[in-house]
Amino acid sequence: MPIRAAGLRGVVRAGIIDAMPETKPDPTDELLAEARSLAALPLETLQDRLEGLRSRYRDAPRLFTHETVRLLKQAAARATQRDDGRAHAILRDVFGYPDFRPGQLDIIEAVRSGRDCLGIMPTGAGKSVTYQIPARLLGGVTLVVSPLISLMQDQVDAMVEVGMRATYLNSSLETAERSRRVAQVRAGEFELLYAAPEGLDSSVGRLLDALDLKMIAVDEAHCISEWGHDFRPSYRNLAGLKSRFAGLPVLALTATATPGVTRDIVEQLALRDPLLVRGSFYRPNLRLHAVKKGQGEGVREMILRLVLARPAEPGIVYCLSRKAAESTAEFLSSRGVRASAYHAGLSPEQRAATQERFRRDDVEVVCATIAFGMGIDKSNVRFVIHRDMPRSIEGYYQEIGRAGRDGAPADCVMFYSWADVMSLDRLGQRSETQGADLEDQQRRAVRRVFDLADGADCLWRRLSLHFAERIEACGGSCGRCTGQDVIASAGRPRARSGARAAGAERADAPMQWSQAAGGDGLFERLRTLRKSLADSRGVPAYLVFNDRTLQEMAARMPQTREQLLAVHGVGQRKLDEYGDAFLREILRRD
Repeated sequence: MPIRAAGLRGVVRAGIIDAMPETKPDPTDELLAEARSLAALPLETLQDRLEGLRSRYRDAPRLFTHETVRLLKQAAARATQRDDGRAHAILRDVFGYPDFRPGQLDIIEAVRSGRDCLGIMPTGAGKSVTYQIPARLLGGVTLVVSPLISLMQDQVDAMVEVGMRATYLNSSLETAERSRRVAQVRAGEFELLYAAPEGLDSSVGRLLDALDLKMIAVDEAHCISEWGHDFRPSYRNLAGLKSRFAGLPVLALTATATPGVTRDIVEQLALRDPLLVRGSFYRPNLRLHAVKKGQGEGVREMILRLVLARPAEPGIVYCLSRKAAESTAEFLSSRGVRASAYHAGLSPEQRAATQERFRRDDVEVVCATIAFGMGIDKSNVRFVIHRDMPRSIEGYYQEIGRAGRDGAPADCVMFYSWADVMSLDRLGQRSETQGADLEDQQRRAVRRVFDLADGADCLWRRLSLHFAERIEACGGSCGRCTGQDVIASAGRPRARSGARAAGAERADAPMQWSQAAGGDGLFERLRTLRKSLADSRGVPAYLVFNDRTLQEMAARMPQTREQLLAVHGVGQRKLDEYGDAFLREILRRD
């Protein structure tokens, strides 16, 4: 008979002890216990524990019960409270801004705690800060999916100027340069990695598995929706990102999304319980005007008046056709304006050259089809003119959004007519790739633009209502509210004798920054200095300082480095790089 041995976990048989199997701890229970223990941890060690748990969640999300996830979210929220001060410090010291804009901190806190987020914020509202600051807070690498190569170049240049470690990988790079950057990314030398959606199915996609990836930001997220105004099939490559990197927060950003497009973005990106942050579509620094064609002067003469009233100020003229873009640029050039055409009929080299000259302020006005503008992040565009009516309100809002990104005033003038509606209908009928439903949708979209332009009440109120936002009449940021005749106030045109000569023969022409920013032409001198410094560094002038920052310098006239650091847009890195030169110019007495 077997003899039971007291105190032994087993049975003795013929002098051999057979050990009974140990009961292994349930990993689900272990994780729940660890999540409960987080409440007692000091903030100094809490973040490291959370990072470890996030890593385990990415590997085995099924082990995390609802209660475990709830406790982790509580702990992450507690850790985020500590980082609010750090977020403000980065905003001030790196970017030079004193306060967050509405919605920015909400998004930063959400992704910092590991939550997916969809931010619908107007152009100029500071969407990029909502992933740039978390990139610095989270450590590791933040992937930014960006639609166009040239936009990546602008974004990376801007990050380098403020002292953030950023790079991009796309098809424009030579093999040796691409290999060098990949090695640097693997070595952890960058905190921001920009890539196109096409690259996620190739070499960039393979690289991601080797990185300490912390979050994913999808810029221009409306491009993933077939019902959006700018659907890009390549964005459908992003549909599997959430399942591939299950524990990472995904931040989707767009300036324009109707309720239907919003739902489509959440579904296509598989966002889990996302925080929705919807900023106001009203941008008071953009002054909207709608001018009906066929009521006096020709359109190109009115465009000339508008451009000449804004000497040396960058602007975009959107045209319906390539021919119109070419003829408008030629006409403006013949009157002394530095203007260039941009459209898909030009070679890639020609388009790139025009875009680069515009970025560097060597071209004042670009006359373009809708292909232009999405690939730049130029903050000092002072006017956007639609020579012809745009195809949709969403497209119109995107295009006017390229003006005034620095927060300074800018004018947006749309010329429109029923003939434009008929022309756009004919263009839609020529397409052989779209079905009857999509053609009908586009017809309705065109008529909504006409109704917007032809209405008698506030343009901003009706524009915001299209995006399901109700606001009061703006009172001062559209021609309907102010009663201003934007063409009459521009004065009569006079051909320029030089590229920077003024051209309006009226005392009531629109006030320019150089007039508004203090006496003795200080703003213009600062702008000249900015251009010189930018050229010497090989970057666009607006990446040195934007117009709003120069205007504030001219108005406040700081006398010391400490006073200059208090100016909007002056961070520590730019103070060290450019501060002494700008102080000398401010203090100079001719």
